[in-house]
Amino acid sequence: MPKFSYVAKDINGKTITEIAETFDQNTLVEKLQNQGYFIVSIQELRETATKKGSVQKSQATKFTHTGIKLDDLLVFSRQLATMLEAGVTLLRSLDVIVSQVESEQLAKILNTVRDDVKQGSSLSAALQKYPKVFNQFWVSLIEVGEASGTMPMVLDKLAFYLDQQAKFNSTVVSALIYPVILFFVSIGAITFFALVVGPRFQSIFHSMGAELPLITRVLLSTFQFVKEKILLIVGIIIVIVFLLQKYTQTYNGRLQFEKLLFGLPKIGSVFKLIIVERFSSQMAILIDSGVPILYALDISQKLVDNNVCALVIEDIKEGVKQGKLIVDPMKQSGFFPILAIQMIMVGEETGELSKMLKHVASYYQRSVETTMSRLGTIIEPVMIVFMGGVIGVILVAMFLPLFNISQLAGGRSH
Repeated sequence: MPKFSYVAKDINGKTITEIAETFDQNTLVEKLQNQGYFIVSIQELRETATKKGSVQKSQATKFTHTGIKLDDLLVFSRQLATMLEAGVTLLRSLDVIVSQVESEQLAKILNTVRDDVKQGSSLSAALQKYPKVFNQFWVSLIEVGEASGTMPMVLDKLAFYLDQQAKFNSTVVSALIYPVILFFVSIGAITFFALVVGPRFQSIFHSMGAELPLITRVLLSTFQFVKEKILLIVGIIIVIVFLLQKYTQTYNGRLQFEKLLFGLPKIGSVFKLIIVERFSSQMAILIDSGVPILYALDISQKLVDNNVCALVIEDIKEGVKQGKLIVDPMKQSGFFPILAIQMIMVGEETGELSKMLKHVASYYQRSVETTMSRLGTIIEPVMIVFMGGVIGVILVAMFLPLFNISQLAGGRSH
């Protein structure tokens, strides 16, 4: 009868590593699950070289990209949730996922994670070694799943969150991409006229000795300055961008930049709603998964990626420690919209906080998507008019002297 070495966790989260003798692996899995254990890994003690070779062969995956995208993490969480729910062991699930992953970097990380799990480490501890890929949000949710034996359910919630964020990001990018393209096309057209077309017209006008209109003189002087000082202009722009980037990387600089951004008409409110949506969706998943509210606030504060909101969350944490509702500091902050505060208040009063936070996140996600779509619709024609107006002014300034010269020549011929 074959022997199996297994690593499992009981309902209290205690890790158990033992050797069992049974008919086959499926029988052992069924026995452990009936005893309420969460199976981390199972391995037959006598492993042939053929099996090892087949595993290595299955890992020869053709990668489609090097970096790690949000979609890669989404697929990983979905696959792991599905396989664990079907009763597949964690170690076997990781083996299968590693052989199918499309990101080269993620494959290397998951290989290491699988090896750590094989040596008895918990999945959360193995993932925690890669905070840039699996942040505290991931680690905390998986810790809850391991401790409560609800890993498939927690991973399902995580996959749902990542799916919502992917769709949300796609909507925002789609609304902005066309106006951004038009803007850079405008800049490119102006630069082309300044460096190529303008100087040629200037040499033609100079050879004719014609008196130029004011608009033409101003435009040609501008083009001449840009052509002569192009390296200086580019250098100044690079230095300014570099200094601003360095300043915004400091805490106070980032705080001032965020306040300036939030103060912009219309755009500022959209950015604020994006932060509110992010905070609400993260809190909803964490609380719904069983994470204590103070710990959930602490995680959200680190993940919200906004210093203004992080200060508000710090006040919320202090209020909760003093026995207050989380809506009290929210009201005083002036950061959260009234509707969000009212919905969260109802959630706290009825004991359905996670449910109401989901509604808040869903509402503001739709609100941001609608606003971005409208802004995109408005910006597109504005950019087209702007581009047409600038190029039109340049064309008028360039061809007006030629038109005047032809009129003068025609008048002299009579």
